[in-house]
Amino acid sequence: MADLENSHLQPIAAWLIGPARKSLPPEGIVGGLAERLVVAGVPLWRVRIGQRVSNPLIGAWGVIWTRDGGAELYTVPRSMLSTASYRGSPFEHVITTRTSFRCSLEHLVAGRDHPVLFELAEAGSTGYLALPIEYGDGSVQVGAFTTDRPSGFADPEVALIEELAPAIAAALEPAAMRHSMESLLEVYLGSGPASRVVKGDFQRGQMTEAEAAVLVTDMRDFTGQSERLAPDALLDRLGRYFEVVVDSVRAEGGDVLKFIGDGVLSVFPARDSGRRDACLRAARAIAAAFAHEAARDLPFVAALHVGPLVYGNIGSRDRLDFTVVGPTVNYVSRLEGIAKALDKRAVCSAEAAAELPAEAVGDLGRHALKGFAEEQRVFELMTAIGNHP
Repeated sequence: MADLENSHLQPIAAWLIGPARKSLPPEGIVGGLAERLVVAGVPLWRVRIGQRVSNPLIGAWGVIWTRDGGAELYTVPRSMLSTASYRGSPFEHVITTRTSFRCSLEHLVAGRDHPVLFELAEAGSTGYLALPIEYGDGSVQVGAFTTDRPSGFADPEVALIEELAPAIAAALEPAAMRHSMESLLEVYLGSGPASRVVKGDFQRGQMTEAEAAVLVTDMRDFTGQSERLAPDALLDRLGRYFEVVVDSVRAEGGDVLKFIGDGVLSVFPARDSGRRDACLRAARAIAAAFAHEAARDLPFVAALHVGPLVYGNIGSRDRLDFTVVGPTVNYVSRLEGIAKALDKRAVCSAEAAAELPAEAVGDLGRHALKGFAEEQRVFELMTAIGNHP
């Protein structure tokens, strides 16, 4: 045991700084580290390495490895950082003091030790070590290591893990930066557009043509609501509406591309599955949004169209916006007005109706759309649609 640190420190550190840093995602780095420590004789039961991030939706993300389950990513809601689960925890201690936290889990005392330690002990863990992992920008991340061996970790095992902290930081920092950047882009652009930007599609005027179903939702009488409701009540209602729509769109593989006032612009790329599948996913998304319990007091309408559009970067020399443009987008925005005028919850174009099951649509006749010389055929989109193939 005395030679543990000397015999295994350099090989594991070299792997972290070399191959792991250059080629592995975060879960590969943490999983590979844990497996190498086990081979070195460290009786690990679980490893959890968390990453604080600048993201409006999540407070942290990280990797958790277990002896029986391997490594996987997890996220922590931003709201969690203000709860008792975080306050006073070993993670808060490490971040605040930039020092390690070691604890036996075999003799915990209620009222003195944090509840998270009791949870680990009840799951079978006997020893706990949390240590700071410091990045080059001065931020402190946390690595937590637990064992289920009676008597917990031995001193040489703790020393080995602590000595590896700089190499763990060197391996994880570039991978964490890539992951955090992609996560932040996805928050603002949606997963599909974010992936395009990450791959280099960020030159002004650079465009990509695609077929997609385009869905627009908009609240009824939002101007009136803004006059009647207090600002906090209005923002709460708007937030619940956005959450219902966004969750429903994402559940069907769509990208929420824009929030335009109280409107939401979403796209469902056709890809290899074709226009029919894209329209079905969009129809199911809006049906799920209307059926959501949180939407009962949220009056909003939806419009659906399908056709070619162009993804691309528009803007000035020093400010860009990644968006979709083209006649398909213009057309669906006009349809949204028809839904309100006809007092229908959801409408779709003839092109979208042709891709949907007959029972999912109802003919509303021909109507004048702003910007179109001839009246256009409009269909009601039923808000109960099954999982058609």
